[in-house]
Amino acid sequence: MTQQLALVDCNNFYVSCERIFRPDLARVPMVVLSNNDGCVVSRSNEAKALGVKMGQPWFECKALAEEHGILAMSSNYALYADLSNRVMSILSEFSPRHEVYSIDECFVDLTGMPQLRELSYHMRERVGKWTGMPVCVGIGPTKTLAKLANHVAKKHPRSQGVFNYNALTAEQKNRLLQRLPVQEVWGVGRKLSQKLALHGVLSAHDLREAHTPTLRAEFGVVMEKTQRELQETACISLQELPTDKQQIISSRSFGSMVTDLPVLKDALSMFVANGCAKLRAQGSHARVIQVFLQTNRFRKDLPQYMPSLTVPLPYPTHDTLEVNRWADYLCERMFKPGYAYKKAGVMLSEITPVSQRQGDLLEPETTSNTRLMQAVDALNQRYGRGAVKVSTQGAYKDWQMLQARKSPHYTTDWQEVPMV
Repeated sequence: MTQQLALVDCNNFYVSCERIFRPDLARVPMVVLSNNDGCVVSRSNEAKALGVKMGQPWFECKALAEEHGILAMSSNYALYADLSNRVMSILSEFSPRHEVYSIDECFVDLTGMPQLRELSYHMRERVGKWTGMPVCVGIGPTKTLAKLANHVAKKHPRSQGVFNYNALTAEQKNRLLQRLPVQEVWGVGRKLSQKLALHGVLSAHDLREAHTPTLRAEFGVVMEKTQRELQETACISLQELPTDKQQIISSRSFGSMVTDLPVLKDALSMFVANGCAKLRAQGSHARVIQVFLQTNRFRKDLPQYMPSLTVPLPYPTHDTLEVNRWADYLCERMFKPGYAYKKAGVMLSEITPVSQRQGDLLEPETTSNTRLMQAVDALNQRYGRGAVKVSTQGAYKDWQMLQARKSPHYTTDWQEVPMV
């Protein structure tokens, strides 16, 4: 039986989230900006038509925005995460086998189900009716072809948001792949497509028919897997459960330059809290902590300093208090006055399950705060992240992100729920 793998992708996800509670913006060209309102990370179709590019710095778009009335919004991650969870919950009702691939994409296995086209339209209708989120559905025998089918569903109005690659004849499949540039293939992109062009591979069809040994020798086994996926041989399996992270990085660019040590410690305290919460959520602990500081590398008129220190912990831990003490110590070691810091972060590595614990003959084991951390996580889950935090966290606002254009927390804050 041919695998019927559907990729359900939310259209212009961040922009669509903003429009759900602002129907007056339905036809307005708009974009959503990254941290500190820096770059464009989501565009409406109207903004795309005006020439706004993905990842383009916002200051480069201001003249175009003033001319055409393009509305810019700051990222509202709490809103986006909540709406994503609602969409994924709805999609999980259509099949017991599904994979949440990203915040706005989900693979759903529809193999063996009748009337796939009607089912796909029903899927779109339910997500749209229950959440207001527009989605497109692409169906294929492999993940790569499902991605391409979703691209067709988005770009061609005749598909009405649903495209089934498996329903095509062999001749129709050839014609479709010949029309699709190779850079539209999942995992290829612009830079790799330029290298493939040197070997005469310009379309998805060219990649499917390329000489496999040469392709593997030049581009590695990953490209061979992509080719076999285009040949309808599944090489990338469905991951129904997320794998545990082997490395956790928590970092952020500051809203304004930071020159004081207490402010840096305050920021690192929040990063440690977020990283350790992720460790506990997956039942793991870390043995190594790395702390780094960075000045603004784009400001050539300022002195540059980008230190980093790594320390192996005496015992693996997920205790926020313990890791925070080490982060403070490393920050004090690296800090130098006279520099304006723009970014800082914490990286936790050598992550293992809590059931695996290697002792140290020369280092006495410290008392674990497991019950305390469990209580903190339970309270934060009930009342919102940051409801309970370390005393050194949140004392300073100088480093917080710039979000001058942020929308309300429509679905995650009782004080900001829309009134009808």
